[in-house]
Amino acid sequence: MLREFTMADLEVLVELDSDPQVMHFITNGVPTPREEMRDEVLPAFLDYYRHTPGFGFWAAESTKTGDFMGWFHLRPEPGASPTEPELGYRLAQRYWGLGLATEGSRALISHAFSFPHIERVIANTMAVHVASRKVMENSGMRLVRTLQADWPVHIPGDEQGDVQYAITRAQWLALKDTASWM
Repeated sequence: MLREFTMADLEVLVELDSDPQVMHFITNGVPTPREEMRDEVLPAFLDYYRHTPGFGFWAAESTKTGDFMGWFHLRPEPGASPTEPELGYRLAQRYWGLGLATEGSRALISHAFSFPHIERVIANTMAVHVASRKVMENSGMRLVRTLQADWPVHIPGDEQGDVQYAITRAQWLALKDTASWM
């Protein structure tokens, strides 16, 4: 289940970003400081609901236990076209490999295309991040390009660049009613 964040989610976000494996491809394993999460990250998550209705960051919870599993985002990238929101996700390790990232990604791709102005959904990751690339491919996205990102922190493999995947409205329409999408 995906739901909007609240300030009460601070501790689960701190815990998620404290796992070096979760943060490996983001900060080379360095955790997000609690103060930064409280004063900057979580308030930014909450601002999306006010400034870009229908877009932003969502907490992923287990429908069986109510446990926090991670988060997903669908939002226009800063300075990018509002017709091409970016999809992203971060899950706790215990939920890796279960298909949940693909499930959440597909849900947000479908959500994005419920807005008539959305032309395509994009997602970015490091070229060496095989698991994330697999989620994008399983979500119907196709490799669009390789680019060099300017990361503030060196992460092993960053010299190979980043990759961008995308799915257009036409591609999604062709997939959404097929058995492979279900």
